[in-house]
Amino acid sequence: MVPAMPLGRNVLALVFDFDDTLVPDSTTKFLRSRGIDTADFWSRAGDLVRRGYDTALAWLTLFLQLVGEDRPLGKLTNADLREFGRTLDNDAFAGLPAFFYEVRATAAEADRDAHIEFYIVSGGLKEIITSCGFIAENFRAVYASELGEDENHGLNSIKRAVNFTEKTRYLFEINKGLDATDTSTNPFLVNKVVDQRRTPWENMIYVGDGLTDVPCFSLVSRNGGRVYGVFNPAEESRAKRAFEDLLAPQRVSSLHSPRFGAIDDLGSGLRLSVGNRITALKVEASQATH
Repeated sequence: MVPAMPLGRNVLALVFDFDDTLVPDSTTKFLRSRGIDTADFWSRAGDLVRRGYDTALAWLTLFLQLVGEDRPLGKLTNADLREFGRTLDNDAFAGLPAFFYEVRATAAEADRDAHIEFYIVSGGLKEIITSCGFIAENFRAVYASELGEDENHGLNSIKRAVNFTEKTRYLFEINKGLDATDTSTNPFLVNKVVDQRRTPWENMIYVGDGLTDVPCFSLVSRNGGRVYGVFNPAEESRAKRAFEDLLAPQRVSSLHSPRFGAIDDLGSGLRLSVGNRITALKVEASQATH
């Protein structure tokens, strides 16, 4: 992961969901690679939710039921998940990973004191996400679901389940400047009172693709940050749902296809938001010295 940056109001955080925001759904791709009927898998996960299961616990429970000798996924380990994650770089949406390098360069050119940091907040599997090359190279921290292992390294338990409300906890950790390694073993650190928020809300940009991101959209936008909704226009049902769930109720101000190039609407919008915020910070600093 990218090392920590210094404290200061010039720290900007770009926070992304992972699946269907930066790459097509990685859990679905992994299950398909192992011969699993994913339509049936997600249908059964939905059935568990309707029976009262938490959304993240529903699919993680079903996932583990497929693990073990004489079961469809066999004796699966976190090492297997990491090996799969290393194959995902070719799945990155258009404009990635160049976007991350270009945004950093643009920010440095605008203000050498500006620091851009990238984060993932996802309900997907952390071992898969962190093993993706462009994530490991560019992101300061990844917050995602995790599975525990037995003494022989076989996956056998749910270690962390990140649902839609849990995602906001990690935004507070980023906002306060807490180290992800520390909070992974002491979750109550997020309640720590800090004298100065390392990354002010207005310096935060959140990018996500669905209902699981709504609490994050609300938290960031309500506190002065920027939010961007993502959808795949090639999938008519998902495009319609994105409009009905995100744009129509004004949870996001705009919806974009997941294209991050400089001339794409999402890529250019994110670059513009970063540039505008850096300009605003320079104006604030100038006014404070006069």
